[in-house]
Amino acid sequence: MHATVSNAVPNADRAIEAGRNATDARNDRLFGWVLKACALLVLITLIGAALSTLWLGRDAFATFGWRFLISDAWDPGNNQFGALVPVMGTITTAVIALVFAVPVSFGIALFLTEIAPGWLRGPVSSAIELLAGIPSIIYGMWGLFIFAPFVAEHIKPWLMNNFSADPPDGQVSWLVQHVPWIAKFFSSEYPFFGAGVLTAGLVLAVMIIPFISSVMREVFQTVPTRLKESAYALGSSTWEVVWDIVVPYTRTAVIGGIFLGLGRALGETMAVAFVLGNTFKFTPSILETGSSIASTIANQFGEAEGLQKSALMALAFLLFVVTFIVLLIARLMLRRLATKEGR
Repeated sequence: MHATVSNAVPNADRAIEAGRNATDARNDRLFGWVLKACALLVLITLIGAALSTLWLGRDAFATFGWRFLISDAWDPGNNQFGALVPVMGTITTAVIALVFAVPVSFGIALFLTEIAPGWLRGPVSSAIELLAGIPSIIYGMWGLFIFAPFVAEHIKPWLMNNFSADPPDGQVSWLVQHVPWIAKFFSSEYPFFGAGVLTAGLVLAVMIIPFISSVMREVFQTVPTRLKESAYALGSSTWEVVWDIVVPYTRTAVIGGIFLGLGRALGETMAVAFVLGNTFKFTPSILETGSSIASTIANQFGEAEGLQKSALMALAFLLFVVTFIVLLIARLMLRRLATKEGR
């Protein structure tokens, strides 16, 4: 009798445990399906958006063919459209933004993590987060009414006097006389007009600094304290600790943050539309006005019809392509760095 009861109890426990295991397995499968559905939803949405812009821009691609990519024409009156100026404007302004934003972001992140006293870290961090939350149209208005006049009065004349073949002061610099090709990048028909590619790039730099610096700061804080303290104990300076310990430890994540800021710059619309000038003129000069893909779509889509609307949708598809290429390059760089670190 006692043996029967004692055998029944373990059997009951095993049955309960088996039922619990079956329930846990079912819940795990359900949870996995939900997560997979979320991931697939993002992928499907991205592919659907790209394909829809390609489909709506098919008339432009069919009309102009591959010449659409290399033509600088944009004449709605004669139905002549080309993507060269907006694409080059998008890439150029984003590159200028990175050139200025990355060093500043790096300095901000290092200051907050390595040098700044405790009482100062909170206010500076809050200011950076506040900059990240400002709408882009506010940056555009600031760029148009405050920064562009400053560029026209101070920055642009100085650049033209030192790097242009036709400087406002009439005296060609020694550098331009000996390196004449550099003047192509700093020439302008309107020396005292502040809007242009350089101004748009600088405004974009101000916009993406909070994003890049926040990522860098969070990444720098993950460096183990014992590594830095060991380096300081061996007599290393702050610069040596940063360059030999912090940067190698966080290199992969830092590059990821930089490309995150680049993606933000590539897709920016309103701020660029205010200060870029929105002219379809192909020129290598960063002091001239230009156009970007996003600003072109924003300025013309409301009144576009027929082939013009198809050309704008084709530009939207090209923005997908440019962004995808940039992210692909980022992934390849990160994979290469991860492989080197693994070795």
